[in-house]
Amino acid sequence: MRVRHHDIDTVRGAALISMIVYHSCWDLVYLCGAPWAWYRSFGAYLWQQSICWTFILLSGYCFYLGRRPFRRGLVTFAAGGIVSVVTAVALPEDPVFCGVLTFLGLAAMLTVPLKELFRRVPARLGLVLSFGAFLILRDVNEGYLGFEGLRFAALPQGMNLFHAVLGFPPAGFHSSDYFAILPWIFLFWTGLFLSRLRPERDDLLHRPIPVVTAMGRRSLLVYLVHQPLLYALLPLAERLMGP
Repeated sequence: MRVRHHDIDTVRGAALISMIVYHSCWDLVYLCGAPWAWYRSFGAYLWQQSICWTFILLSGYCFYLGRRPFRRGLVTFAAGGIVSVVTAVALPEDPVFCGVLTFLGLAAMLTVPLKELFRRVPARLGLVLSFGAFLILRDVNEGYLGFEGLRFAALPQGMNLFHAVLGFPPAGFHSSDYFAILPWIFLFWTGLFLSRLRPERDDLLHRPIPVVTAMGRRSLLVYLVHQPLLYALLPLAERLMGP
């Protein structure tokens, strides 16, 4: 019998709600012209990072908890492909290439052949090494080794879209949602090793929270439908905001 981890669903649901609010603000600022300077501030950047870090850590955390990880990764990867095609057609000025769903699908499929090897690595050692590698490679997409502007060494620029998937985007590359294999797979693996340190205890988070936990349980569906619903509400938002 499969055990449902309500605490994980609850945290994921809370991250989904935060993401929906963040994307609502993005639509209002960039599509409706809302004059919200704070949305371009460092605080808003931290908000955005908290959302993606949570999703990626949770996905790695759940790798050993679920069944058929390769199939789950393939489904997620396919969903990311749908997002890429739809945005390329509907929003050619802001397409999504190698977005978060594409990455999460790739990360799961790439981890499947390594899962038994990772079981042999002590959890705390794997956690430290994975997170340390993520910090060192955090700015690899910007062409440097380093973390958030603290740069250690320059890296060569990519030449094509395959290099962009790896983490080395070519000149002129643009994606409104970009999560390459590097550096993010190391954050995914951080979550994987973190799950092996999971304490077995009863606490409040083991009890489902209405709506929030349910959203986390259907996270892929919520992710796919939330932005079309937000777009459908944009005309109403524009009228409420006034001229």
